[in-house]
Amino acid sequence: MAFSFRYSANSSSSSFPISMVPDKISQISKPNFIKLSPLPASYQKESIAHDNTIVLTPLKHFTQTRHPSFSDDDIQVEHSRKLKILKHIFNQVGGDSFEGLAMIDSIQRLGIDYHFNDEIEEILQRQYVVSSTYNGGHLNDLQEVSLRFRLLRQQGYYVPADTFNNFKNGEGTFNQSVSEDIRGLMGLYEASQLSIGGEDVLDEAREFSEKMLNEYMTHLDHYQALAVGNTLRHPFHKSLPGFRAKDVFVCNFQGENGWMLHVLKEIAINDFKMVQHLQQKEIVEVSKWWKDLGLAKKLDFARDQPLKWYIWSMACLTDPSFSDLRVELTKPISLIYVIDDVFDVHGTLDELILFTETLNRWDVAAMDQLPEYMKICFNALNDITNEISYKIYEEHGYNPVQSLRKAWTSLCSAFLEEAKWFASGHMPTAEEYLKNGIVSSGVHVVLVHIFFLLGHGITKETVELIDNSPVIISSTATVLRLWDDLGSAKDENQDGKDGSYLNYYMKEHRGSTVEEAKTSAINKISDAWKQLNKECLNPNPFSASFTRASLNLARMVPLMYSYDDNQRLPSLEEYMKSLLFETIPTQGVY
Repeated sequence: MAFSFRYSANSSSSSFPISMVPDKISQISKPNFIKLSPLPASYQKESIAHDNTIVLTPLKHFTQTRHPSFSDDDIQVEHSRKLKILKHIFNQVGGDSFEGLAMIDSIQRLGIDYHFNDEIEEILQRQYVVSSTYNGGHLNDLQEVSLRFRLLRQQGYYVPADTFNNFKNGEGTFNQSVSEDIRGLMGLYEASQLSIGGEDVLDEAREFSEKMLNEYMTHLDHYQALAVGNTLRHPFHKSLPGFRAKDVFVCNFQGENGWMLHVLKEIAINDFKMVQHLQQKEIVEVSKWWKDLGLAKKLDFARDQPLKWYIWSMACLTDPSFSDLRVELTKPISLIYVIDDVFDVHGTLDELILFTETLNRWDVAAMDQLPEYMKICFNALNDITNEISYKIYEEHGYNPVQSLRKAWTSLCSAFLEEAKWFASGHMPTAEEYLKNGIVSSGVHVVLVHIFFLLGHGITKETVELIDNSPVIISSTATVLRLWDDLGSAKDENQDGKDGSYLNYYMKEHRGSTVEEAKTSAINKISDAWKQLNKECLNPNPFSASFTRASLNLARMVPLMYSYDDNQRLPSLEEYMKSLLFETIPTQGVY
């Protein structure tokens, strides 16, 4: 990945054209630093509460990790000074020019955009006017049009997709000049990921750009192909920016813009180190909480993977200021895993019915009739729900206990429905299975907790909406459930007590093949992403932080469920290692 910036200290304006591939693709420098996650060998059958064996780093790693320089006031002062420099540069960039878009793109890819929310919003407001009036900009520049479209939609602005019809000929196909523009094709492919229902031109753009880029890869050298392949495998909108940021950190920064890029890189590296240190402290806190809770010792069937559970929180809530929220969110996520094991591994049907009935009434007095292991689960769930509710009340003045309880009862009812199907041999239709599977995914429980922990826009209307699993939640859950079902591997402790959309589809449609069932699932995932994209556009009843958390959860799915032939998660392990353990080269790459 290469960047091209132009900056003059004596000029009142600056130019920051950024691209995935430079003007001459052969000029990609030091491409050996570009990393690509391996393509998954297979997609395995899992859910948010299922996981196969994953290598987890021992807790002692975190207790021994130190960044003593962070307590140095001089370091903090220098970091703040460089942030001010970059903000000044931002203010010098023309808000209606391509340079502003390019700068936003670069700092988003570096994962430091949370420092510049106001500046980004100001530039994109002006860019929205450009897109609405078609005044200004290079409307025949596919890279510019694509980048503007993507950044505006990511920010919640609705921009008509028919702007891309300008790049078609009279026959309705994309112009020859477009097919020869690699940077434009990469931008077009990125933009197509923001499509909503009914936008045929974006579907065509995705297919066309994907086809052309794949054809180009056969003619490019190894490192050039990596740059193009990185876009195809990890389009920005459907990837976790933090995971890809380190590829940018180690790019070769040279030429007349080296000074400015050096500042940008130093800011990003210092930010990365500080966030990494913060996350390591959070993992220690989560691990101590889990150990003190004692469920791993009390329930011999329960999994003991607090680090992996924390990864969900880390992925969903990326802003460093959400540190306490990440720790709190990991607690209900851990219980989703534990309770899922109760239903899928340990409980008899009669016990599961009794547990669900007790939970539906949320009757602590009735807990005595439960088996001992279920009493332990119910007690933990009740205590954690009350504790989180109290913290939310103290912070935001609203007690969400009824909403949280309702989410848990819905989850367990969905778990029970699947257990009944298995016990009776009943075969639901694929749609019946999917409707229940959206709930049993656990996504609703996670996002309801996020909504109240954030405390943004809590009103009678939004509470009623969040209680009833709005589309922003159900579409995210659909992505998880169907991606999960694209494979057939079982959890290390599972004995086949859950179904699969693919299996039910083939049994419902006699004579259909596995490939046809997969095609149906893939199309539904695509439709779910389009619904999610639409829900994130303005106006919507939820805050930007909540919509971003919903997107990040969907983005996390491929990392959590792309198993290889050895039942491991190479992409997830790379993600964890990259963000939590590895350092960033700071010398020899300028």
